[in-house]
Amino acid sequence: MDWKKLMSATRRKDMHDDKGQSLNAGGDRTEFERDYDRVLFSTPVRRLADKTQVFPLEKNDSVRTRLTHSHEVSNIARSIGVALAHREGTKFNSAEYQRDLPSILATVGLAHDIGNPPFGHQGEYAIGDWFKKNQGTVFEFLECENLNFSSDEKKRMRLDFEKFEGNAQALRVLTKLQIMNDNFGLNLTCGALAALMKYPGTSEQQDRSNIATKKFGCFHSELDVLADIQKETGLKAGLRHPLTFLMEASDDIAYSVLDVEDAVKKGLISYRDLISYLEAGADGKPETDTVIKDVCTRADEQHKKHKDSKLSPNEVNDLSTQMFRVFAIGSMVSAVIEAFLERQSDIETGALKDDLISVSSAALLCEKLKTFALENAYKHRSVLELELEGHKVIHSIMDMLWPAIVSRGDPQEATKGHPGTPFEKYAYGRISENYRRVFESPNEALPLGYRRCQLLADMISGMTDGFALSFERELRELRC
Repeated sequence: MDWKKLMSATRRKDMHDDKGQSLNAGGDRTEFERDYDRVLFSTPVRRLADKTQVFPLEKNDSVRTRLTHSHEVSNIARSIGVALAHREGTKFNSAEYQRDLPSILATVGLAHDIGNPPFGHQGEYAIGDWFKKNQGTVFEFLECENLNFSSDEKKRMRLDFEKFEGNAQALRVLTKLQIMNDNFGLNLTCGALAALMKYPGTSEQQDRSNIATKKFGCFHSELDVLADIQKETGLKAGLRHPLTFLMEASDDIAYSVLDVEDAVKKGLISYRDLISYLEAGADGKPETDTVIKDVCTRADEQHKKHKDSKLSPNEVNDLSTQMFRVFAIGSMVSAVIEAFLERQSDIETGALKDDLISVSSAALLCEKLKTFALENAYKHRSVLELELEGHKVIHSIMDMLWPAIVSRGDPQEATKGHPGTPFEKYAYGRISENYRRVFESPNEALPLGYRRCQLLADMISGMTDGFALSFERELRELRC
């Protein structure tokens, strides 16, 4: 891999517009710093404030939303970039990387969940489940004799929705849906878009034996974007950008540690529950993992100091967990940096089939934290109940919006307006204008049926938790 190409600051608009009309308002900022600002000020990022991280519709403002999680991932990724850019003896220790490496990592960290639907991963499952249950209706277009696509392409078009993926939606949001004054979305650099793609493949290419193809990161409709990214960065099909491993590791660090902290904040577990779990090995004997022992020892030293202070039990619990978070993140960040430098050759050749944290010295700490969170937070009754409610709400909205989309007809035909029932006209009009504009724009490359499915998925995935609840209630009360 050629790192100059991997860090390409070329934007897709400039690749397709020989007049060079990209908005040039960078001033003293580098192109990757401009990328970060474009993402930060975008509407989809603000919507993350009302999207679930772990606890849906959480009333406690100190518990994380998808937005605070994204800012934390961005911060961890930026810190890793700063450390690498100032690490003597590496290719990154030069002036050209000292601003760009932290900036590109901060950008993709902030944007990595921008395509996630409401109600967390349950929202992804709900969208896919609705398409599976309604496949006989929504995928009728795939049986059309005049549809000039291969069997693999037809399979991809179906799986794009049956296995709906927030990672692929993130690429779509940034490059197609977040309309500025053209058809290039936020028009981010190719280097940043490449680093964002955790899974640089399409839905029919999934292979769980390789971390890069465990899921998919590109819908059929964004194949042109993927081609541009690979052409400009020199990445071969199926190969990740090396910085993707660091972004993914930052996400792993953030949610493995911070989701546990949120569970403590909600009173589901205590600091002592966490330490006791980590200190016990699989055989019930004391854990021998050096990273776990070091983090727990340092956290307990602070815990004893807190107990000796004039603090309430709740304050001791909260402060001790915060200090655990500090020590755990610090150790995991250091472990990831060392693993990245040690495995850089394997990463660049595509030989590394695992995620970076799992081949680092902090692998067991991360694994045990995820397992602890799964048992004590993700599977908690309060979480499961609200996830089920979210699943029902999403299906209800899709049931009501689909007829409204179909009855609109082919937007390329001469018929003006919406020929459906008054309710269908109203429901269609409530779909976000920019999503409708993309759907109604001429696009001979995509069948009408596929674009209908995509309009429905775009609308649902763009909703916040609160809006989904109110929107479902609004439509349900108006429907005859």
